[in-house]
Amino acid sequence: MANFEALSQSVISGKEAQVKEQTQAMVAAGTNPLEIINNGLIAGMNVVGARFKNGEMFVPEVLMAAKSMAAGIEIVKPLIADKDMPSVGKILIGTVKGDLHDIGKNLVAMMLESGGFKVVNLGIDIAPEKFVAAVQEHHPDIVAMSALLTTTMLHMKDTIELIKEEGLKVKCIVGGAPISQDFADEIGADGFAPDAASAVELCKKLLGK
Repeated sequence: MANFEALSQSVISGKEAQVKEQTQAMVAAGTNPLEIINNGLIAGMNVVGARFKNGEMFVPEVLMAAKSMAAGIEIVKPLIADKDMPSVGKILIGTVKGDLHDIGKNLVAMMLESGGFKVVNLGIDIAPEKFVAAVQEHHPDIVAMSALLTTTMLHMKDTIELIKEEGLKVKCIVGGAPISQDFADEIGADGFAPDAASAVELCKKLLGK
């Protein structure tokens, strides 16, 4: 009997070495790789997401948990054909031009991955043209943009306008400390998320999941 509960607990505690050990033991015992991901690794991350949202866990702990989960998934991934990897949708994420903040964005990316999304993380200081080129290359369902400075917020507007000009059918969502729902509405974004856990919910809602 595979102990998914123990694996989830290790993820929640952010014990990377333990997560690797338990995942390897499950693989060796012939446990279904998708079950290891869904019932163990992602199940743990879902608890982390909920606790983070309620203010019971903080960014450093969440990052450790996400890193542990990712380490477990790396072990299991080679055993799963790409077509079987659960995916609710593909998300392109990046911090807009002139902005070099990436902790929040990376946290959102990790939470999205644990929510079953495929994530293409472009990094920081991404110009509108780069976002457009990436949309053309990766064909994501959603483009997620982050900004932490009031001075860089307006690049979100430029990016959304350029995406629309190019006739690309993709939903755009925005987030970051200075961003509000009003600002998102004003620049024509499809959604705004105040934190990483809400970003996952928002993406699922936009894709009708």
